[in-house]
Parts: sequence; structure tokens; C-alpha cells
Amino acid sequence: MSDMPVIFEELATRDGHILGVATLNAPKALNALSLEMIELLYPKFLEWQDNDKVVAVWLQGAGDKAFCAGGDIVQLYNSMVEHPGGPNPYAEKFFTDEYRLDHLIHTYSKPFILWGNGIVMGGGLGLTAGASHRVVTESSRIAMPEITIGLYPDVGGSYFLNRMPGRSGLYLGLTGANINAADALFVGLADRFITHDRRDAVMDELLSVSWADSAEHIVSSVLRQHERHSEGHQPESNVRKHFDLIQQLTDADDIAGVVDNITSLSTDDKWLSRTSGALAAGSPTAMHLIMRQLQVTRQMSLAEVFRAELSLSVQAANKGEFAEGIRALLIDKDRTPKWHAATLDDVDAQWIDGFFESPWDGEHPLADL
Repeated sequence: MSDMPVIFEELATRDGHILGVATLNAPKALNALSLEMIELLYPKFLEWQDNDKVVAVWLQGAGDKAFCAGGDIVQLYNSMVEHPGGPNPYAEKFFTDEYRLDHLIHTYSKPFILWGNGIVMGGGLGLTAGASHRVVTESSRIAMPEITIGLYPDVGGSYFLNRMPGRSGLYLGLTGANINAADALFVGLADRFITHDRRDAVMDELLSVSWADSAEHIVSSVLRQHERHSEGHQPESNVRKHFDLIQQLTDADDIAGVVDNITSLSTDDKWLSRTSGALAAGSPTAMHLIMRQLQVTRQMSLAEVFRAELSLSVQAANKGEFAEGIRALLIDKDRTPKWHAATLDDVDAQWIDGFFESPWDGEHPLADL
């Protein structure tokens, strides 16, 4: 296989059209999204969008373990160490280009098929959320675990978490909970469940059908047929199962009340216990950021959300909490982060306010979205 970080293929359909296929090609790193990948994907997707012969785009990850396990945060960490307090040119470019790519997928004018097999986390979920046809499989493992590294669910998380049933988005954002394919379907992060062993058959059928009809209808018809053949393999949805309890746990007047409800829950359920434990070990600053970010973006458009997230992410890269979280989890791996504040009560309101100030005096880098 090619050593290029993204492999592009233009597969000819039986009637002379093209299916554009992009494969994230870093399986040893679980296809972590690098700046180089982003810089390759964005212009190619624009090119395919403008090419009348291309009827649909397919995005997948190399290997069977992951579609994309998140952004390449080690490189981000190095940039934060190099530029403590900011400004941080690399972080600004990475987040700007990443969010521009995510926004393009959300607004893509052709069917965009996302094969979300295996691990789909962080930046991988940013690539997934906006696709028009999001497929999950029996091994899909989806999460936005930024609470563990002193960040918040970005890459459009402020948009899609706010649109989940009830307050399940707030719960998933705060706890970084791992969810499965059935959960993804329930909360609106996926459209179809198809077993992974049918991937090649799905693609072969897309290449053999006639594209004389609506491309959207054709893709939906093919995926629907294979979804029917996958019935019986779908796991149980933990979010659906515990939905009423999640509503109770997130019903509080402030972040302290929500966190106390979740972390003080006594249960024998393994999924609930893991989510509670992850929140208890997370960054108190991130807890405040997540709650406030979801509140301030609740009525924002998609473009406004990406602009708000870019400002917040760049500030997070400048202020140290994000870097410390990465250090403890992935660099030194001591799992003992020295958070800016040890508890929620220790978090200063002015400290949080600073995250929501624009890092730029002039025009916002995503003003054109």
C-alpha cells in the first residue's frame, strides 16, 4: 500500500461516472488526522465537487481497527510547548484548516458516504458528523473524550451535541463516553448500520448501478438494502437504555450540580460507571468550558459554531490546560495531570472568560464560511 497519508482513487462506474474514494492511510496511528491529511483532503474534495463525472464521495480509514481515532495531538502538543501562552501559528493553522474541512463536508453538494468502522473519536467524528450518508458497523466505537485532555468537544461538537435527544449531548460531552453503532443512530451521529464485511459489496454495487436517477436516492437505496441484510448484528444502545436517567443526571442549575449528579451515581452498570469515572478524572476547567460552550452556541448556525470553536480552541492551545492533559495522557503517560484548578470550585470565572475572548484583533480566519 502507498505510504501517502491519504490515498485517493477515482473508480469508474459501469455507466461512465466516477466514485471518488479517499482513504486515511495511517493505520499504525489509528488513522489520526494530521495537518498533512487535512491539506490533501480539502482541495481534493473541492475538485470532486466541481467534477460533473463524480457522482459521490466515499471516505474511509485504512485497516480494520479505526476510521480515525482523532487529531494528531502530539504535533499540537509540541507546538504548545514551543509557544507557551501563544500566539501559536501551528495550532491556529491546524484548527482553522480542520474546521474548514469539516464545514465543507457538512455542506457538500454531492452524496458523501462515510464508512465509520472501528474507532471514531475527536477529529474523526468531525469528519463523520457532516457526511450525508454515515455508516456505522458492529465494531464502531465513537467518543469525544476531550474532557480527559483539558479540552472540549470541538470539530462541530457544539453543533451536533446540542441537537441530540434531550440532554444526552451534554452528558456525552462531559463524560467522553464511548458509544456504539446503535447509540450513534439514536443520537443522530449515524444514518445506517451495515456490518463491516459488507463494505466491498456496497462499493461494488455503487459501481455497477445506473446513475441516471438522483444520486442521493441511489446511494440511499444501496445502503438500505445492505442494512437490511445486517439486521440482528446491531448492539444494544446504552444511551437509549439509560435515556431517562441521563435526563435526571443532567438536570441541574449549574455545572457543579450536573457533575455532582453524575459522579455520585451508585450503579452496577459498567457503562454508566465508566462514564462517571471519566468525568471525575477530567479537567475542571474543561467541565466549565463544555457547559458554557454548549449554552452559548445553542442557537448558532453551523458557520457561527465553527467560528466560535476556532476562537475557543486557539485560546485553549495558548493557556496550558490542553497541553498538560496531552502530556499526562500521551507524552509522559503518568496519568496524573496537574490541572490549573484541582476542583470545580477552584476554577476562577475570569480564567474561563479568557477562553471566550477572540485571539484576533482583525478579521476572523473563518469569516468567509
